[in-house]
Amino acid sequence: MAKNANLGAAKNAKNDEFYTQYADIQKEVNAYIEYNPDVFRGKTILLPCDDPEWSNFTKFFAQNFEFFGLKKLISTSYAIESKKYKTDWQPTLFETENPLYNVEKSRIKGKIFTLTHDTNNSGRIDIDDLQWSYLEGDGDFRSAEVTALRDEADIIITNPPFSLFREFLAWIMEGGKQFLVIGSMNAITYREVFPPIKENKIWLGTSFGSKTYIKIDGEQQKMGNTCWYTNIDHGRRHEPMKLMSLEDNLRFNKKLKGQPNYRRFANYDAIDVPFVELIPNDYDGIMGVPLSFLEKYCPEQFEIIWRTGDIDWALTECTFFFPPTKEDSERYKKKDRTWRVQNPYFIGENSLPETCYFRIFIRKKQ
Repeated sequence: MAKNANLGAAKNAKNDEFYTQYADIQKEVNAYIEYNPDVFRGKTILLPCDDPEWSNFTKFFAQNFEFFGLKKLISTSYAIESKKYKTDWQPTLFETENPLYNVEKSRIKGKIFTLTHDTNNSGRIDIDDLQWSYLEGDGDFRSAEVTALRDEADIIITNPPFSLFREFLAWIMEGGKQFLVIGSMNAITYREVFPPIKENKIWLGTSFGSKTYIKIDGEQQKMGNTCWYTNIDHGRRHEPMKLMSLEDNLRFNKKLKGQPNYRRFANYDAIDVPFVELIPNDYDGIMGVPLSFLEKYCPEQFEIIWRTGDIDWALTECTFFFPPTKEDSERYKKKDRTWRVQNPYFIGENSLPETCYFRIFIRKKQ
C-alpha cells in the first residue's frame, strides 16, 4: 500500500507540472472578450501558480495589456525547492543577468512580476516592461503574502496544481474573486465543486476535453480530461442546445440501437440519457445525463437537480442502492435491500443490478 501511495503521489506531482499552450489561452479568453469587450478593462489580474519567465499566461496578458485595458498584471511563481516534482532546473538568463539575481534566493524563494506602465519608454506597455523581485516566501498560494495579492486583484487566472484544486478553488471563492482556471474534468464530481455549479455560481468555460500542455522539460504531451472553470460570463453558455424530440431520437438516432424507449433507473424516477445529443427536448421529467452535458449547459434551458456520487443525497431521495458485485447480487436475490451506495442502477438481464457511469440529474426549465 505504501508503494502504491508513493507512486500516486509521484504521479500527482508530475501532473502538477504541465503548462498551458498560448493558443489555448487565447482561444478561451477571446470568448469572454467577444461577449464583453470591457471584461478586463481597469482590472488587476493575478496569475498565481505561475512561472513568469516563460509562462504563456504571463506572456499572453502582458502582450495584450493595453488591448484589454488592464490596470495591473501580477504574476507569481513557486520556489523550485518547494516543488514535489524535481527536475534538472537551471535559472534563466533573464534572472541571472539581472542585478537582482541571488543564488540562494533563486531556489528557495518565489518570484513576483508586475506590469503597470511603460518602463522602457517604448511607447507601449508590453512584456518588456515587466518588473520583478523575489518574494519573501516560496510563493505558495496559501501564504499570507500571496493571499494579500489575491485580495488586491479583481480576477485570478491560472493553471493551478491539480492535486490542490479543491484548496485552490476554495481560496479563490473565500476572496470573492472572479476567476478563470484550468482543472481536471473529474473535479466536477467533487463535493466542493458541484454545489456551486448547481447553484450557478460557477460554470465551465468554452473549451472542454483534452488540451495540450508543455511539460517542464520541454516535451509536448496531451493531458486529457481537462476544462476551464470560471464565474466570468460568456455568451456560449446562454446558447440553448438544439435537440430532437424523444420520439425522433428513438426513431432516428443510431446510438439508441433500436431501443423501444429510454432506460429508466430502478432506484430513482428518471430516464438515462447516455449521450448529450440524445437529450429529448419534449421530456418534462428528470433525466440522468453524462458529465459532458455541462460543456453545453444553458441555465435558461435546463435545471440541474443533483448528481450521483453523494451518499447523503442518495439516502434521502432514493429507496435503496447497491453495486453489482457478486456478493451484492446475492443479497439482491434474497431481497436484502439494506445495502446503500450512491450510484443509480438498472435491472439488467437475469434480474441483476447494472450500474452506469457518473450522471448529472437535470430537468427541462418550464
